[in-house]
Amino acid sequence: MILRNATNTLETLASTFKVLALTGPRQSGKTTLLRNFFHQKQYVSLENPDEKAFALQDPRGFLRQFPDGAILDEVQRTPELFSYLQQIVDEDPRKCTFVLSGSNNFLLQQSISQSLAGRVGYLELLPFDLTESELAAPKTTNEHLFLGGYPSIVYEKSDPNLWFSAYIRTYIERDVRQLKNINDLALFQKFLYLCAGRVGQQINLSQLGNETGLDHKTVAAWLSILEASYVIHFVQPYYKNFNKRITKAPKLYFTDTGLCAFLLGIKKIEDLNYHSYRGALFENLVINELLKNRFNAAQRSNLYYFRDSSGYEIDVIIDDGTELKAIEIKSGATISGDYFKNLHFWKKLTGYSDCTVLYDGDKTAVQHGDFMVKNWKTVRNL
Repeated sequence: MILRNATNTLETLASTFKVLALTGPRQSGKTTLLRNFFHQKQYVSLENPDEKAFALQDPRGFLRQFPDGAILDEVQRTPELFSYLQQIVDEDPRKCTFVLSGSNNFLLQQSISQSLAGRVGYLELLPFDLTESELAAPKTTNEHLFLGGYPSIVYEKSDPNLWFSAYIRTYIERDVRQLKNINDLALFQKFLYLCAGRVGQQINLSQLGNETGLDHKTVAAWLSILEASYVIHFVQPYYKNFNKRITKAPKLYFTDTGLCAFLLGIKKIEDLNYHSYRGALFENLVINELLKNRFNAAQRSNLYYFRDSSGYEIDVIIDDGTELKAIEIKSGATISGDYFKNLHFWKKLTGYSDCTVLYDGDKTAVQHGDFMVKNWKTVRNL
């Protein structure tokens, strides 16, 4: 079993809060992490029809089974439990009696905010990060792009094409129906594939609507479904203190590059050598690593991007509160002068000099004029 990098944070939250909530995409390893860390607690999956029926019909009787608490998995399926949980944890001085887990961030957060606000410590668990994946076996960059980070593929060596096909079918049949009553599931699946074709790009709702025959509001709602279930995420533009020429549309990324590669029709690792989407997938991979580092520490994302109307763009702006760090992501293995054009503009515009290029070359870290160039696998330190 791979020791997850979120374990220390999990321990801290468990000793601080009365309830712990762990969210993340399906099959990211939530259940394995919780059952191993809280091995003394009973585990209940509320996807089990019998357990779900008991919880809905007799919530007090259901919770009375667990005098020492329990792990309640996919608990967003039984929102009626939360008000009863509130009474139990308020009357019990112990920490972390109940551990809640779910793959639908929107529904779980909604239920918690209504009944358990202020009592819950949150942690989001995404698929394996770089260090966890390489504990299973060292990988080339293309292997990271193609395989992604889902434990079933990286650790259990499942066939990616078969696994992702089943994953998409299960996701659409279960989670999409739960979030919204969509009649045309085939159209939603087409929408998912179209989103993969826009990885690393600014979202244009009208364009997506034209290609699917959907109105502006429906496109926005469907994107929210994909985001709430951790299929995609957005990086927002950074436009504080800048004029109106700054782009304000978010950029779309997939939570897992392996899933995105599958949706793009990439069937084997070798296809990535010359694939037109390799650069976008590489950018997605690096941004995911930055995001996982923050989520593993129970921190919110402080990642943005910058783009103005003249075409100057910085892939990642890290807002630390007191300073801004600029990162350019380049999928090439050879340092080129073009790597620094946007960073020169950014430094002149803002005065911030903490600028880094992350690339796919061999140099761990090398100074290039005013800027640092680093291999992308050093991303954990940023």
